[in-house]
Amino acid sequence: MGRLISICLAVIALVFTTPLQAQVNLSFHSFNGSVLVGRYPHTFIVLEGTLDETGEPVHENYGFTAKKVSPAVLRGPVYQDISIEEPKYLRKTNRHFTIPISDEQYHRIVAEMKAWRDAPGKFYDLDTRNCIHFVGKMAEIVGLKVDYPRDMLRRPKKWLNHITLLNPRLRAKPIK
Repeated sequence: MGRLISICLAVIALVFTTPLQAQVNLSFHSFNGSVLVGRYPHTFIVLEGTLDETGEPVHENYGFTAKKVSPAVLRGPVYQDISIEEPKYLRKTNRHFTIPISDEQYHRIVAEMKAWRDAPGKFYDLDTRNCIHFVGKMAEIVGLKVDYPRDMLRRPKKWLNHITLLNPRLRAKPIK
């Protein structure tokens, strides 16, 4: 009987001391867009999984955009916003690649998103601080190689395909 109790206690100790297999995955998405359907090409990130440190579930997505889309966007900086896509919309986008990230990287990404969202003044600029630059910053946080060819600054899908090729360790293929 004493041996059975010892075994039971050992099993209980093992169950409660074994770490959970928690992980957050970071996905990079693009949307082809069309002026005719009222949505411009766009890129954004999706965070899904569970934080290792707390077991808290994560289901978030962030994209950087102009607070108000108008012709003013073409003339220079405008006020910014963070867009959050509805789940039904996510299914209609291009998921270019997904990588696992640490809790620390997750917290750095959220802090960076808040810094872009809360920057004072007019912080969104179509040529120097748009959704591509935002997603590029998030990619840099997780150690990906990033650059911004001028001919891709308004072509999110083409740009993410370029980032895919710059980072062969992703083992991802460009999306046609």
